[in-house]
Amino acid sequence: MDELTDLADAIADPVRREILVMLRHAPLTAGDIAAGFSISRPAVSRHLRVLRESGLVRDEQAGRHRRYSLNRSRLGPLTAWLAQFDTQRSGWSQRLAALETEVHRTRRDRTRSTPADAPRTEHQEDTA
Repeated sequence: MDELTDLADAIADPVRREILVMLRHAPLTAGDIAAGFSISRPAVSRHLRVLRESGLVRDEQAGRHRRYSLNRSRLGPLTAWLAQFDTQRSGWSQRLAALETEVHRTRRDRTRSTPADAPRTEHQEDTA
């Protein structure tokens, strides 16, 4: 199974997706997570195991409890794959690239039009 399929399988279940949403701001114990669902604690533990095995969450022992946290870096391949369908975001990339090209062109034109030994004004230094 490839990485993307593994990630997609892990988030295919609505309970697992909800767990990821719960973990986006702070780590939680298994008990805290289970309290958010009407299913049994063993069922929540099975979902946590799937998420842990996919690498989407990490767990660490904190005293008597096990704390789960979101591993955001594992979402990268899935985010990258989904980004190809986000046409609004790709539009921004093109706009920013066009802006960058225009800034470089303006700097080049100013450098060519200003003699090398001429002192630069404060305004030229700030805007270039």
